[in-house]
Amino acid sequence: MKLQPVESSMIKAVGYDETTSNLEVVFNSGKTYLYSEVPNNVYLELMDSDSKGSYMRSCVIDCYPYEQKKQRRR
Repeated sequence: MKLQPVESSMIKAVGYDETTSNLEVVFNSGKTYLYSEVPNNVYLELMDSDSKGSYMRSCVIDCYPYEQKKQRRR
């Protein structure tokens, strides 16, 4: 999954896989979460929103199944 950097005080990068409906979000804290069963329109709305953090809090976090991914070593 290719991650796109975003301008946000909460989120560093976002990636989406249409085939699996998985949304990967890298937070500025360094933690990465993989949300599953996320419709394509939710991803598009997230990327189009003026406040990605607010959109995440209201429409993604605690709305879809998720797991925290292990941090990649640099």
